[in-house]
Amino acid sequence: MKQEKMTKFFTAEKADRKWYVIDAKDQVLGRLAAEVARIIRGKNKPVFTPNMDAGDFVVVINAKQVKITGKRALLKEYFHHSGYPGGLKTRKYQDVLDKNPEFIIENAVKGMLPKTRLGNQLIKKLKVYADESHPHQAQKPELYSLTEK
Repeated sequence: MKQEKMTKFFTAEKADRKWYVIDAKDQVLGRLAAEVARIIRGKNKPVFTPNMDAGDFVVVINAKQVKITGKRALLKEYFHHSGYPGGLKTRKYQDVLDKNPEFIIENAVKGMLPKTRLGNQLIKKLKVYADESHPHQAQKPELYSLTEK
């Protein structure tokens, strides 16, 4: 009798979730956000399944010291529309960096995640802080270096 091969499916309950700390100091925003999205999504694991949450938690520190290249610091704007006529609001990158530096990284990572219920679930695994202190020491996060590739 011939034995049939069965495809093994991964379930979210079997996920081995880790916590990582990433230092955003002097990191380029897009490259940082792409790597954070990859970890949150679980694409760095061999059990990656597109429709399952297999990723890890990421704590980003020093968000106000993130870098962007070229003239982007002068030209980049963030848009929000209320839905009413004339309801467009724009904010310059430097104003957002001064008032709410966490938003910059959260917005960049959210743009790289799926625009579904899964994406809404995944973005909750991102914790961003403007400076070095964070309240997640109890989870024993590992330091993740972006230059180790």
